[in-house]
Amino acid sequence: MGLMSYFLGLEVKQGVDDIFMSPEQYAKEVLKRFRMDDCNLVNTLVNCGTKLSKSDERKTVDPTRFKSLVGSLRYITCTRPDILYGVSLVSRFIEEPKETYWKAVKRILRYVRDSDWGGDCDDQRSTSDFAFFVGDISFSWMSKK
Repeated sequence: MGLMSYFLGLEVKQGVDDIFMSPEQYAKEVLKRFRMDDCNLVNTLVNCGTKLSKSDERKTVDPTRFKSLVGSLRYITCTRPDILYGVSLVSRFIEEPKETYWKAVKRILRYVRDSDWGGDCDDQRSTSDFAFFVGDISFSWMSKK
């Protein structure tokens, strides 16, 4: 059958020493399904100072559509941990979605569309990093290309 190239919505590229999995194609399908494939781009996941509350009095949006989009974004977080904070934030409001939460989810989609899927122009590999904190003190960090 040959090498695997697509599995559970993820593009798979197999090399001699490594396997690279990318949600790019799946993300493009999600953008198209929610009519966001031509949306304006943003370079931050969440607006600075955004406060979401369950006591929001705005109009309720279609819960099925909201759950579908949040679920799709949660799947993308398996290979895109950079969107995990924003997706976790909007997931708190899945029971009774309001316009404010819908706008926050759409912003995450706009951020996903803005992603370059490989930051280096020479080898198309991205750099990922993380840091663990206890209070204000970082006790572990890593950066990897």
